[in-house]
Amino acid sequence: MSVPVSQMITVASYVLKQRLLRRDRYPLVLMLEPLFRCNLACAGCGKIQYPAHLLKRHLTVEQCLAAVDECGAPIVSIPGGEPLMYPEIGRLVKELVARRKYVYLCSNAVLLKEKLDEGLFTPSKYLSFSIHMDGLREEHDEAVCRDGVFDDAVEGIREALRRGFRVTTNSTLFDGASPIRMQMFFDEMMDLGVEGMMVSPGYSYAKAPDQEHFLRRQKTNELFRKMLENPKPRWRFNQSPLFLQFLMGKREFECTPWGNPTYNLFGWQRPCYLLQEGYAATFKELIETTKWERYGRASGNEKCQDCMVHCGYEPTAVNHAFSSLRGFRDTVAATLTGKL
Repeated sequence: MSVPVSQMITVASYVLKQRLLRRDRYPLVLMLEPLFRCNLACAGCGKIQYPAHLLKRHLTVEQCLAAVDECGAPIVSIPGGEPLMYPEIGRLVKELVARRKYVYLCSNAVLLKEKLDEGLFTPSKYLSFSIHMDGLREEHDEAVCRDGVFDDAVEGIREALRRGFRVTTNSTLFDGASPIRMQMFFDEMMDLGVEGMMVSPGYSYAKAPDQEHFLRRQKTNELFRKMLENPKPRWRFNQSPLFLQFLMGKREFECTPWGNPTYNLFGWQRPCYLLQEGYAATFKELIETTKWERYGRASGNEKCQDCMVHCGYEPTAVNHAFSSLRGFRDTVAATLTGKL
């Protein structure tokens, strides 16, 4: 596994504090969406299907920072849309780093080299560029529906690494993904020099153009088991090893839908990053008034039956690591040995 020690200590301290305060529902990662606009049109994405007038809008830096302060999560992920298209992304990241938040700026990297040349960002242990990479060149360009994007992303990654930035990758896998090709992808990313990789099955967004290739639960287990059964020691994953074991079918977890709350143009999204079932005006309202019992596989909600996505289950895995000696032991063992 590959998560900086300082980040691990920060998250561990935060989780233990919440448990000492006897808080059952607390955020781990804030998914901050300053805009929905993007320079790609991926078939599996449900975020860019909004009307043109909404795609032109974005949050102010002040709105973003107010949400960060209100939520209090130690990690802030900035997805989108494409956050490098956000006109004040440099100022936003600077303010978040000043607050000592661990920032994962999620980008397709098409604009990364250009923005680095503009001097918008400064290397910091608090900032990581999380680059969307859905496999090797053929698979990635097909997933994003444009040729040449893989090569653009690799060029952007190399430039960011050359300048001393932290760089991770995030991969969303769909039905038909090849375990062998993904293993080759892991090797290529390690050769490239990224800090760590994140992998997750895709979720069936209602608005996504492609509804035929989202993974069902059984196929998710089969894919991840074949892909990760004998991980190479050199592979570094920037996520909980217990979550990866869950994807492989080695553990049973229930969803924690409040673990990675989302804030965007409409407010606080209910119940999670993946479903759009209303919004709350404040984080407090989100936590206290959302009918959480209606979500997760155990609820019987048909929208949740095949979901195994990181935003719902990674918080569960992290909480499990600190809820028992066994969970902590298993996390430490997998982190040190790399075995899943």
